[in-house]
Amino acid sequence: MSPPRALARLQFHAGFTLANAVGVVGYYARMGASHLYASPILRARRGSTHGYDVVDCHEVNPEIGGEDALRRLVAALREHGMGLVVDIVPNHMGIGSENAWWMDVLRNGRESRYASYFDIDWLAPDPLVRGRVLLPLLGDGYDAVLRDGHLRLAKRGEAWVLRLYDDYLPLSPASVATLGDDASRTHDPKDDEGRARLHGLIEKQHYRLAFWKLASDMVNYRRFFDINELAGLRIERTAVFEDTHRTIFRLYAEGLIDGVRCDHVDGLADPRRYCRQLRHRLERLRTQRPAGAPRDAAYLVVEKILAEDETLRPDWRTDGTTGYEFMDQVSAVLHDERGEAPLTELWRTVTGDASDFATQAVRARRQILVDSFEAELERTARALFAAARADVATRDVSQAAIRRVLIELLVHFPVYRTYAGGAGRDAFDESVFARAVEGALRTLRQEDAELLHLVARWLGGEAPRALPPGPVRRARERAMAVFQQATSPVAAKAVEDTAGYRYGRLLSRNEVGVDAARMAIPPEAFHARCVERHAALPHTLLATATHDHKRGEDLRARLAVLSEVAERWVITVERWRMRHTAFRQRAEGRMAPSASDEVMLYQMLVGAWPLGLAPDDDEGLELFATRVAAWQRKALREAKRWTRWTSPNEPYEDACEDFLRAMLSGGAAEELHAFAEYIATPGAANGLAQAVLRLTTPGVPDLYQGTEYWDFSLVDPDNRRPVDFLARSASLERESAPIDAICSWRDGALKQSVIVRLLCARKAHPELFARGTYRPLEATGPAADKVLAFVREHRGQKLVVAVGRHLAPWLAGSSAPAIPAERWEGTSVELPGGRWTSLLGGEKREGGVAPAAELFGDLTVAAWKTM
Repeated sequence: MSPPRALARLQFHAGFTLANAVGVVGYYARMGASHLYASPILRARRGSTHGYDVVDCHEVNPEIGGEDALRRLVAALREHGMGLVVDIVPNHMGIGSENAWWMDVLRNGRESRYASYFDIDWLAPDPLVRGRVLLPLLGDGYDAVLRDGHLRLAKRGEAWVLRLYDDYLPLSPASVATLGDDASRTHDPKDDEGRARLHGLIEKQHYRLAFWKLASDMVNYRRFFDINELAGLRIERTAVFEDTHRTIFRLYAEGLIDGVRCDHVDGLADPRRYCRQLRHRLERLRTQRPAGAPRDAAYLVVEKILAEDETLRPDWRTDGTTGYEFMDQVSAVLHDERGEAPLTELWRTVTGDASDFATQAVRARRQILVDSFEAELERTARALFAAARADVATRDVSQAAIRRVLIELLVHFPVYRTYAGGAGRDAFDESVFARAVEGALRTLRQEDAELLHLVARWLGGEAPRALPPGPVRRARERAMAVFQQATSPVAAKAVEDTAGYRYGRLLSRNEVGVDAARMAIPPEAFHARCVERHAALPHTLLATATHDHKRGEDLRARLAVLSEVAERWVITVERWRMRHTAFRQRAEGRMAPSASDEVMLYQMLVGAWPLGLAPDDDEGLELFATRVAAWQRKALREAKRWTRWTSPNEPYEDACEDFLRAMLSGGAAEELHAFAEYIATPGAANGLAQAVLRLTTPGVPDLYQGTEYWDFSLVDPDNRRPVDFLARSASLERESAPIDAICSWRDGALKQSVIVRLLCARKAHPELFARGTYRPLEATGPAADKVLAFVREHRGQKLVVAVGRHLAPWLAGSSAPAIPAERWEGTSVELPGGRWTSLLGGEKREGGVAPAAELFGDLTVAAWKTM
């Protein structure tokens, strides 16, 4: 069972529990999945809908059924010959009163046994914070909260606690010892004397309370990105590693899980060491697994964003990544580069902004450092300053100068992070730093150029192990670790969550792990990536939809069609902008929506338009408007131009929503529907091509919950909506061939039919898909550029796959994603010798030159296997 043939991802929460999953095991077994792939299963904060805010690493989350339900789920999986892969969160924990470790730190400070578990800077320069944990929990300034009675003493059981709103904070043992039975009266904040006593008591605690808006400036614990409620763990400490993974290791040893997906590995101090340590521990536990559980090596993948020219280090001993790079590649090969120029010109003309995506990303990085990561910037600057002070040769370097250099390095850093260690930087990381330094030199003042090169040397340009043991070496190692942990959250927030919501040339290319500056890649580049993947990481995960995606896989596939019909889209947008002038409003001194927000909204409306939604369906339009409005409000705040999460500009947001709802009424809705219909069928063809490539190229396909039907979901939480498994199970039972499902393609059964046939082929021929070589096949003839084809081969077994691309000239405006045979006239692909049968239709033929019309039939995708 290892590596998996195919994973089926499920999101667990109180509304969909482990017991609910038992009911869909049979369905996924019939689909051909080998493993379920679970979101985090350890105890998370109450009401969590995602599970990444774990508060207790020692317990399976009772809200999703607890360990008993997990055992029942695994029993059901084993009955169907399936396994379980679980998501784990090594980088951070949810904090608050539900986290006993965090509460112990707040109660006992640096003396807590868990003080070293969390990545807390106990030596913060602010004397009011030094030696304490800053807690940005107050809804107003400290004095106002105190005077309003939101802070007060209370009893929780027999213990005195500090009541804050509807939650509580522990008190240090020393301060509790001074409290009498009437402490709540003597410390009542209603009068000056009681308030002074209460303030004095609060000042004795191991934490400092602060207004929540001060978090980015003052917080002294490492966070997951800029989320105050998620505190970083020091997983590099062996004791922390063992304690946080204790339950996961036990579940693996007992045969309940078969692999793990590691969330946000770039947040760790030393990802390489962590992955190797994790692999070593799992390997040691294999011999303890019971007879009914697979004894193969555990499946281990990491969530890692790779740059275009970046590869996962093989010495990490992982099976690969969670598949964002494949999501980028398969999307790019389905886009038409000929649409880049007109779409770019439209964006620049309408918005008046000629800057490209790279420029937007640099601007966003600079803003993010100030808005969200001031505390992290300060922490990194202090670590570098300590490295300077540790060496007498650099003791005269100022922290202010280091800070200036650091900002420019972070602003121009071209990847999520580097992985320098005791040996310094490897060749790839050296090239990364060269690019960062080159960019920084363009914007840094000349007087700081020498220091820039010096800082680059401290951050791995000179191997720390080449230095003698002592304070200089320790300071360099510390600075390097802190810097490398700082770059990935800055990149994620700036690129994915800011620039990606500002730059709207074509939103199908604005996705996690995607470079929006690149519209398309040719088939040759896609094939090259597949060959490389087969050689280096043949079992890496292949994803096209995740719990983190910004737009559903078929929404992106439909929007990709705009690159093929760019001229028509340009005319349409210009017409709509003229017609909808009356829908705009002035809000807070500006027109709403702005030109950029308006253009992006049009894309989302035609891209996400439900296949069954008629323009006169008032109830359906209202549901659609509500979904898109939620996306729009989030998108506006993430862009951080006219509104943001920390300072919502509700008049602007409301005006944008009014514009949206006006668009979904009357003639405007009819025009939107008409254009959505125009690109719907070529979009569906793209969706099928995307699914087929995910299921047949080297790697392990990941099927995100529900996406075996068309996926027009929006950003979370929309992409975590309930899945109608009854409908999916019913269509699966009908066993319709893809060709029979074309006429009713809108219900999603066509996509499901293609997926199930390929998953079942993976099940019947696992070695062919897991180990088979990959070789591009060249199409010839007038429509050769519309065919992407390849052959997989292993020990005499062969599989030929072909997908149609750039089919809008043939399919736009048609009623179904079916290609008449005459369109392929003169185009062919040569099959290797042998007898072949179609996995999607059952037809048979001999090898040799195969006319494209026979290869595809009426479909836009094809898969043939030797008999």
